[in-house]
Amino acid sequence: MSESAQLSIVIPHYGDPGPTQQLVATLRRQNALIPLEIIVSDDASPQPYPDDLAITVVRRRENGGFGSAVNSGVAHATGEWLMILNSDLTVDSSFVGDWLAAAAPWGEAVTSPRIISPSGAESWPGRHFPTIGHQVVEWLIPLARWRELRLLHEWVGHDTRATGEVTQTVDWVVGAALLMPTATFRAAGGFDEGFFMNAEEVDLQRRLRDGGVPSVYLGTVTAEHEGGGSSDPERRRRWLVTSRLRYADKWPHDGYPGGRRSLAAWLTAASVANLGWNVGRRLLGRPVAPWRTFRFELSLLHH
Repeated sequence: MSESAQLSIVIPHYGDPGPTQQLVATLRRQNALIPLEIIVSDDASPQPYPDDLAITVVRRRENGGFGSAVNSGVAHATGEWLMILNSDLTVDSSFVGDWLAAAAPWGEAVTSPRIISPSGAESWPGRHFPTIGHQVVEWLIPLARWRELRLLHEWVGHDTRATGEVTQTVDWVVGAALLMPTATFRAAGGFDEGFFMNAEEVDLQRRLRDGGVPSVYLGTVTAEHEGGGSSDPERRRRWLVTSRLRYADKWPHDGYPGGRRSLAAWLTAASVANLGWNVGRRLLGRPVAPWRTFRFELSLLHH
């Protein structure tokens, strides 16, 4: 790609190349005001991304997860601005230009567009910095039936001010779609590759916030995200819990007093509550497996 590119778009790839190719094709048709450099970082995918002379394809030798794949892509970036996109995003024909225009007044900030599911439901990309309380509420099975209530969204860490077409500063934004100056990402050391999947973006934004860089939800720009397309649900949950335990150790004075051990203890207590709830449901004839669920939850916390 040309060294004159002013915007570098990094897309980590793993799994079926079809969605990544569709996203790349849409981006190449964008009528952005600045040149685009598209970089696909193939994270040792079992289905490699095909060679494409119109873009840069980076091929990693080992699968290192989201943060590692992005870091490898950014190492080849020449643009002043950096856009990080999940490969399973669907965007419209003016997405890049609209996002750049909306982000311009915020300068060095990390920004995210509004992200919705294919059904149109909010994905809540604006979040509060995580705490033990957020994780416990999310862990509790008895609360699942009410999790679409606005209050429960807040209790699991979603910033419910950041919804619809508003513009709102938040603690952090999810990593499905991020825009920031390339120099900002590099100065912070990029993503911590100790996180295989999940929490790497909040860890990065926690570090950036300490340096005065805000995070902003830009609801006037929208992307659609299916999510979870390249892995099974059990594996995704293991990655999520492992990453949250690591984050708790890194930020014990930011919502996680006691670090990993404290978080694991509280979630173990929540698992005991889940066991009692599921035993009751089983006695009422519900198709649940209380002890299997309990053992699985403990395996996530104590492996």
